[in-house]
Amino acid sequence: MTFSVASRGWLQARRNLVKALVQTRAHHPDPFNPKTTRGWKAALAEAKLPRTRMREHLDEGLRLGLPGASSIEDPDISTFSRGELPHFAGINTFLKAPYVEDVHLVGNYDATVVGVPFDGGCTYRAGTRFGPQGIRRISALYTPYNYERGIDLREQMTLCDTGDVFTIPANLEKSFDQISNAIAHIAATGSFPIILGGDHSIGFPTIRGLASVTSKNIGIIHVDRHADIQEKDMDERMHTTPYFHATNLPNVRAKNLVQIGIGGWQVPRSAVPNMIDRETNIFTMDDIEQYGIEKIAEMALDLAWDGCDAVYMSYDIDSIEAAFVPGTGWPEPGGLLPREALKLVGEVAKEGLCGMEVVEVSPPYDHADITSLMAL
Repeated sequence: MTFSVASRGWLQARRNLVKALVQTRAHHPDPFNPKTTRGWKAALAEAKLPRTRMREHLDEGLRLGLPGASSIEDPDISTFSRGELPHFAGINTFLKAPYVEDVHLVGNYDATVVGVPFDGGCTYRAGTRFGPQGIRRISALYTPYNYERGIDLREQMTLCDTGDVFTIPANLEKSFDQISNAIAHIAATGSFPIILGGDHSIGFPTIRGLASVTSKNIGIIHVDRHADIQEKDMDERMHTTPYFHATNLPNVRAKNLVQIGIGGWQVPRSAVPNMIDRETNIFTMDDIEQYGIEKIAEMALDLAWDGCDAVYMSYDIDSIEAAFVPGTGWPEPGGLLPREALKLVGEVAKEGLCGMEVVEVSPPYDHADITSLMAL
């Protein structure tokens, strides 16, 4: 078979083009050094973290739980489970943190986890009274170390779990009083309150408890698909009302209430005039799409901190796309993706908070604990 000069020239040109394309791949930086990735830097950062408390934790487990059987080769395994491992064993405190039964001692810890098992404010699906149990149970799956962030909670801070507030079923106002008392006590000791709800009606008594132990102004960053700013719902202060009442407190001003993720088909029209009258700050999912998580967090922090001395974060799990959080009382499609939600919390929290809560986890409606896991 013979080829013309033109044919041979075309084939050579094609070979040269293919060669050039192969040599100029641009799907990663050129030249690319794999040791410059964040993943590699995170691996190097681990060596900088202390291991002192981990060693103390293991030694205490052996002391309290007896050394392992003679057939056990790992010297850190005790006979009775008394620590982080196995993840499926032990008493489920939050992240298996020490249980502090005597609430007078919570001031000895940097942060205190407290459950608020209450669903008396639910207007549709109940079950959030089991939220603290569900979150604690699946928290046993986690360790105190986060690879990407390069932090180890056990080594870098002290954390305790002081159990649950004694709420009163079917009595909103008495439960609110109990919740405010509990949060006020924890905050007054100087320990950072981490609150596991519970439906979102607790958003009012939690902030009321904080506000009662300081004269300083407190801003609120509220992440939710729902406005939660009606005065009443079905003649009571239900989970659709907390921020109407919270912003009536003298040191919690409506101008410092920032609401992120609001929208969909479940924002009652009766709430909208209150948003306008009080001039709250509202970011919808469309705003998040337009500006991005980092810019939304930046703007939210500026608004919440304006003239304030502290900021509180209230995170409603139903702000996340309903496909990822089936175990909630009022699911709403179109919300944040899990990665966006985690990014938002990180961006807000790194500026410093005076407390935070996660609400509306309803384990009876959950599947494989994925909603409780997301709440962590």
